[in-house]
Amino acid sequence: MPYEEDIRTILRLQLPTDPRWVDLASMSLAEILTDHAYCEQKAATFCISLIAVHPDREELVRALAPVVTEEWGHFRQVLAELERRGLKLGKQRKDEYVSALLAFQQKGGSADDRFLDKLLTCALIEARSCERFKRLSEGLEDPHMRQFYRKFMESEAGHYTLFIKLADTYMDKPKVRARWKEWLAHEASVLSAMATRGDRMH
Repeated sequence: MPYEEDIRTILRLQLPTDPRWVDLASMSLAEILTDHAYCEQKAATFCISLIAVHPDREELVRALAPVVTEEWGHFRQVLAELERRGLKLGKQRKDEYVSALLAFQQKGGSADDRFLDKLLTCALIEARSCERFKRLSEGLEDPHMRQFYRKFMESEAGHYTLFIKLADTYMDKPKVRARWKEWLAHEASVLSAMATRGDRMH
C-alpha cells in the first residue's frame, strides 16, 4: 500500500510528514532522542492526569493504567538508547505542535465536550507520532534504529485506536466523528504552517 494511502486509511491524517524530515532527523539523532524521551514522559503524566481527574470513569481508568506503565517504559528505553550512544538527556524544549493542538481544545461548553477534546488530542498526538516513527523505521540507514522505531510505531498505533475507542465509549459516535473531523483539519493546518525541523519529533 502506498505510504500516503496508508496514512489516509489507517491513521486518517490529512497531511503526511514532509519526506525531508527523516533526512534532517538522521543528522540530529541526539536532539530527536531527547525530544522523543520527553514526549514519552509527557504521555505517561497526561494519562495519570486523566485518571486522577476522571476516577469515576472506570473503563478509562482500566484502559489507561497499563498505558502509563508502557509510556514510562518507553521513556526508559529512549534513555537507554541515549546512554548506548554515549549521549545525555538534553533539556526539554517547548513543543509548538502540541501547544497549537491544546489551543484548539474547547475551553467553555460542557464538561463532556472538554473531556472529548482531551481524548481526541491524545489520539491525534499518538497518530502523528506513529506516522513519524514509521518514517524513521523506513528511512534511517541504521538497522538498529529502524527496528527501534518500528516497535514504537506499533505501540503508538495501538494508543491512537485506544483513545478513539474511549471517546466512543463515553460519547455518541456521530458526535465523536464530527469533532474528530474538525481536529484532523486543524492538525493539518498546524503542520502545514510549521517549518520542517529535524530536531523535533513533532
